[in-house]
Amino acid sequence: MTKLNFDELASLITCNSHSKNKAGVDLHGEQMIELLAPLGFSLTRYQRETIGDHLLFHTPKQAGKKVLLLGHLDTVFPEHTFTDFNQDEQWVYGPGVCDMKGGNFVALNALRALRSQFGPLHNIDFLLVSDEEIGSDDSKYLTAELAKQYDVCLVFEAAGENHEVVTARKGIATFEIDITGKAAHAGNHYSDGVDANFALANMLLEMTSLTNLKRGSTVNVGKILGGIGANTISPHASMVVEARFSSLSEQQRLLEGIENICLAIEVTGVDITIRGGLQRGVMTPSAAQKALLEEINQILGKPLLTEQRGGVSDANIVSSVGIPTLDGFGPFGDGDHTRHERALKSSFELRIEQVTRILATWCFEHNKHAAQSLTDEALAQ
Repeated sequence: MTKLNFDELASLITCNSHSKNKAGVDLHGEQMIELLAPLGFSLTRYQRETIGDHLLFHTPKQAGKKVLLLGHLDTVFPEHTFTDFNQDEQWVYGPGVCDMKGGNFVALNALRALRSQFGPLHNIDFLLVSDEEIGSDDSKYLTAELAKQYDVCLVFEAAGENHEVVTARKGIATFEIDITGKAAHAGNHYSDGVDANFALANMLLEMTSLTNLKRGSTVNVGKILGGIGANTISPHASMVVEARFSSLSEQQRLLEGIENICLAIEVTGVDITIRGGLQRGVMTPSAAQKALLEEINQILGKPLLTEQRGGVSDANIVSSVGIPTLDGFGPFGDGDHTRHERALKSSFELRIEQVTRILATWCFEHNKHAAQSLTDEALAQ
């Protein structure tokens, strides 16, 4: 394998692509367009006004397995905050080196290796969305619809410490809840008021009680606001609530539970307004995913380690529409979402070798011997 050019990765890292920096995300998208165009990809651009454009790179379709590679262009770091790239013998450092410009770099170099060895690519598409770090509120509908066209999906979020791939992720729902009461003088007209703060306090306790750690379910009231002053019955209060869950049954229980609490509290005289809801459905192991993993293990000649994560990714979205999905095909790294973000250089090399072999076997079955001979030395490490 050609030695990786981490200076090329540096140019991607130092282009700020904070989720709310549309110009920066689009500039980074242009970088990826320039890098993927020589590999024969066609481009469909999904233009957006306030966030970066979503980009679908696609190849001609033939008989055989249709593969979706999935990544995101955005990072969590605003402009003029964390923009540096550094490297030493073992590590690369910078915003997105593992989450997930580094993962996109793995996919890019695997595709380059395929093109170099087998010629024109087919049956492999690469979707890069622009808003994953802020919940994929826009792209999740696009991703879910596009995913139905494919047989399998590989997602390039960071690998586990021992290069685990991800077979399950909790689902997440977020709610912004506004409570409207009635103001009154707390001394002279206490009984005339309807206390929004009191309603919020009761709702907080009820919602938190939905948590069931044994089932992997949590409800967190992460932010509350309310009231005017000590001498006024509160006319307004608000809360931001997050629910996470590890199964479809728990997803249903929590969503219904939060809705019922809001309905029940209205009998006290307050009005409740709810915004939000299910953000990403739960990603659970399935028979189809198990078969996919077994197939990959046969291709690689050794089993990939697996893990389940509490955090969400766009793998949740694809998995939720029934497409066999595995996540964590990016490099191993740590410190993501902090100024200490880094990724292991040798991990890039291993993941590129693995992804190249997997895609070669799936998409170039007429040349199985060449596909199987790829990267034996690296995969034996």
